[in-house]
Amino acid sequence: MTRNTQAGRIATLPLFGALFVATITLGGCNLQTTDVVTGTVPDDYRQRHPIAVTEGEQSIVVFVGKSRGNLTATQRDDVMGLARSWRREGTGAIVADVPEDTPNSRAAQAVYSEIHGILSSMGVPAHAITRRPYRNDDPRALATIRLSYPKMTAVAGPCGTWPNDLGPSLYNPNYSENKSYYNFGCATQRNLAAMIDNPSDLEQPRSETAPYAPRRGIEFDKYRKGTPTATNYPEAEKAKLSDAGK
Repeated sequence: MTRNTQAGRIATLPLFGALFVATITLGGCNLQTTDVVTGTVPDDYRQRHPIAVTEGEQSIVVFVGKSRGNLTATQRDDVMGLARSWRREGTGAIVADVPEDTPNSRAAQAVYSEIHGILSSMGVPAHAITRRPYRNDDPRALATIRLSYPKMTAVAGPCGTWPNDLGPSLYNPNYSENKSYYNFGCATQRNLAAMIDNPSDLEQPRSETAPYAPRRGIEFDKYRKGTPTATNYPEAEKAKLSDAGK
């Protein structure tokens, strides 16, 4: 080995040392960036998975046979129930998807006429009922009449997002800091949103309803006379299982 070769190898050692130090420094910067991103995730599950109010859809399906052109008693109740719910929560027109060019298209048209009459009798105006024909792409499936309308609904999620491991790792500082994982509370928020009947209750309380005037008049009359205002139920004694307390 020549003297020049040994000198060249000795000269490259500081270069490798500098590259090694730079690699460690960049790795530390990478870990610091991961910590910053994780730190921006809210600790409160209600902020990570908020419940939002959006416009959803309410719908029912009416099955129509090719040889029957009227509604059954159960189907008639379903249509009447849809009309009542539309009057309470609907934000748009009721759309009726009616099949055409199908074996039951003639019966479906007759059923739609009956549906239109029921909706009108339940207080749905004619301009709020829209008929929309469609073709059935699956010949094996029975073409149905689908009634739908838009309404306000509460949603949360989607759930099942796992950006980090639950166990200890270099990229999961929440494990040692005793913080909840990202997906924590998502199912609770989603279930709560599904159970809310009126999404506006999330933003503001409902207005008070009118009091029951006849009952309140009786109580005020007792109060003016100085008699007890408690309600006495004659059948209360019969409901007791034992007289040991007497």
